[in-house]
Amino acid sequence: MHDVRAALLAGGLGERMGTLTARTCKPLVPYAASCRLVDFSVDNALRSGIPELVLMSLHRERDLIDHLLRSWDHTALKVHFGPHDDLVRDPSFTGPLPERAPELGTADALIANAEYLFAPGARDVLVQHADHVYTYDYGPMLAAHRESGADVTIGVQAIERRYVKLFGMVEVNDDLTVRRLVEKPPDPTSDLIFTAFCLFRIDTLVKVLAELTALGEDGWQHDISRDVLPAMIATGRKVLAHPITGYWADIGTVERYHSGQLGLIGHPEALTAPLTLGGPTPRTVADNLVAGPFPAGANIRGSVLFPGADVQAGAIVHRSVLLPGAVVGPGVEAVDTVVGAGEHLTTSRCGIADLEP
Repeated sequence: MHDVRAALLAGGLGERMGTLTARTCKPLVPYAASCRLVDFSVDNALRSGIPELVLMSLHRERDLIDHLLRSWDHTALKVHFGPHDDLVRDPSFTGPLPERAPELGTADALIANAEYLFAPGARDVLVQHADHVYTYDYGPMLAAHRESGADVTIGVQAIERRYVKLFGMVEVNDDLTVRRLVEKPPDPTSDLIFTAFCLFRIDTLVKVLAELTALGEDGWQHDISRDVLPAMIATGRKVLAHPITGYWADIGTVERYHSGQLGLIGHPEALTAPLTLGGPTPRTVADNLVAGPFPAGANIRGSVLFPGADVQAGAIVHRSVLLPGAVVGPGVEAVDTVVGAGEHLTTSRCGIADLEP
């Protein structure tokens, strides 16, 4: 995949994550008792043999850049930090990053970073998101993309139809060409959703972005799913679906953050991102995912415990996620909730409503 460049979308505010993003950007929220959300997409690019990844971030981006420099800069994957690349690689630089103009959507992020994404050396660009949890080798997807001559190949996955309205719904023909993509449809007509990673032919993408930009600021929504892909379908470009099997999760809300991690207990194949929290390797203990010693004298079931989480004797922890440094005191019940990093829970808490925005 030497002529593929990855584009990692990591600029969202994460407002739907409530208190989990009060002090950190969404891509750096801890996940799976072993790493950060962003590490899954970066690891997927590395495992697929992609030589370069361009980070597209805006919110608290210095923290994110520092994490990627510390955890990934020594690997075979070159992480490019867009307009900040030279600055953050200068050992003498310690100040804040220069401010940049806000972007209205994911397509704007591509345009703002065009000189890095579309630079010579790549035929295709792989668009990823920094808040999706999955383990995947993009090699077979690229092979299908190139063999078909598609202008873009999008990942799709079949789910229960009642949940399709939360995602981008995809309708395909028998040959897997996409005939329709609708973001969050109220009445889904298909059980396929867009997994939000896709391979674009760079020459086609540049033309489509120029066509949309010509509509003026108010003529489109500046979004890949709502504008770029539907425009490609409408203008007769070849949009191909590539079925994705296995574990895939879009972590967009506190509820998904909670349920997604509990779901990992039964899907160890998703836990392959390198450890970047500096703790021990997570392991399954009974029906829990635990990093570090398993607490003694506590009632723990169906939960995820990060390195440094402290469940004291007599505590009850059921179907909950405990982040680094979280403490559940004696006699306290934590049920169906998330205990934040460094939080000392001294009264019982059931549910995640108090964590939501």
